[in-house]
Amino acid sequence: MAGSKKDEWNYHPDLPLRDKSLFGNIKSPVFIAKWLFKNWLSISEFVLLAVVSVVLWFFCYPSLESVKVFSFGWIFQILTINFFVMFAFAGGLHWYFYILRGQDKKLKFDHRDQTKNNRNFLFSDQVKDNMFWTLTSGVLNLTFFQSITMWLMANGYIPLVTFHTFSVGFILWFFLGFIYIPIWAALHFYWIHRFLHIPFMYKRFHSLHHRNINIGPWSGMSMHPIESFLYISSVCIHWIILAHPIHLIFHLLWLGPGASMSHTGYEDLLVRDKKKLSLGTFYHQLHHRYYECNYGNQEMPWDRWFGTFHDGSIEATQETRTRKKKMYS
Repeated sequence: MAGSKKDEWNYHPDLPLRDKSLFGNIKSPVFIAKWLFKNWLSISEFVLLAVVSVVLWFFCYPSLESVKVFSFGWIFQILTINFFVMFAFAGGLHWYFYILRGQDKKLKFDHRDQTKNNRNFLFSDQVKDNMFWTLTSGVLNLTFFQSITMWLMANGYIPLVTFHTFSVGFILWFFLGFIYIPIWAALHFYWIHRFLHIPFMYKRFHSLHHRNINIGPWSGMSMHPIESFLYISSVCIHWIILAHPIHLIFHLLWLGPGASMSHTGYEDLLVRDKKKLSLGTFYHQLHHRYYECNYGNQEMPWDRWFGTFHDGSIEATQETRTRKKKMYS
């Protein structure tokens, strides 16, 4: 059995990591049923972000009718909402796990706390640095893509489905959208991520995000503006495929606040010592530790198919380090 250095981590799941890829088990009806139940019929990141997207559309964001003409008012409204939503998710998670220490270090991957007195970060403070990039570069790019896409929807330049076309087909497509968006986002993220790890791109742009070896909620969207632009461009799929504004909002939440959840540094939220909400994955934690591996996520097979998978073993670490030397030689 592949080994692991136990003392490198405060906590890690059973190693080597198992294949949780949806496409790797696509022929198994039982696996598909379990995947759907776990993600959509129980408390999950999927359900939480879907509910928030519905609330934001009906009660917070401007209507399509009001965004047909570009104006400062409605764009600033979107910017303000995105700022506070991002602050609520990342700030709330940081407050609970790192200030209140709601579950101490139970299920925390890394031993260490967030870095202070480190000149690699703005203000010599990891959290303040991450907050700056998240609430500037991240929020501005989220707002840019949302504003452009809503304007295109409002003016009929891209395919749009609305509640006025309510039918069985609408219901099926409406709910299907919540399933295909994370799958598409994962595919887009993998290839954009690989592109950002080309030495030229990495040194100039992606290295800013990778200063966060020990990640926290504010790390998820802490990116250079060029990187966050490329990352959030995933929502351009709605310029081609039929969508409702709620799909767009869900997609943006998945990329923004969802990144804060996946970068929490903890595997799950515990309530009375029981796992209640999946958050970060050891899969992506390995990427932040070893860089040239696990560019995608564990639900998709891309890393396994293209030879960049790290299963948490010592052997995989050696392979990753060899690959990194070749890339930068």
